[in-house]
Amino acid sequence: MNNSFEHSNRTHRNIYIALLVAQGVIIGILERMIPFPFAFAPGAKLGLANLITIVAIFTLSFRDVITLTWLRLILTALVGGTLSTFIYSFGGAFLSLFSMLLVKQLGPKRVSIIGISATGGVMHNVGQLLVASFIAQTWTVMLYLPILSIIGLAAGIALGIAANYLFTHVTILSYLRFNHEQVPSKKKE
Repeated sequence: MNNSFEHSNRTHRNIYIALLVAQGVIIGILERMIPFPFAFAPGAKLGLANLITIVAIFTLSFRDVITLTWLRLILTALVGGTLSTFIYSFGGAFLSLFSMLLVKQLGPKRVSIIGISATGGVMHNVGQLLVASFIAQTWTVMLYLPILSIIGLAAGIALGIAANYLFTHVTILSYLRFNHEQVPSKKKE
């Protein structure tokens, strides 16, 4: 009976991850269709699909968040991207993810979802510029960082507010977040 329960639990988790991946891919594809209004920042995006990453950070294990991020990047590249967009997205997504996970470790009394998301927004741009610097073999690309940091910070704050709203108003996300936060304390006992 216990084995059946574990299998059911694993199946529910996999379905949840698949739904988040699908939502991230769809948001990413839709975002590509939105023209960015600032001509001084060519190639800049709002990073709306990172909302899915923020939700995942607060509802899934580290391993599952890594899996989700990989799947989202690969599927988005296969559906509507190129190898080049995959490489830039990879650099930005994983630096952003690890930065958000690190900042999240400070705890909810020190940093909010909005702060974690803002960190992710800025670090996503840093990751992409590091990839660009490596490809171009010059650090002058990093001169673009102040402009992208401002955009990343604003987008990160907006996505953090959206994530906060989702966790407050979507019952199942509140439940998953609560259960995810209780797991570490149960392990310590």
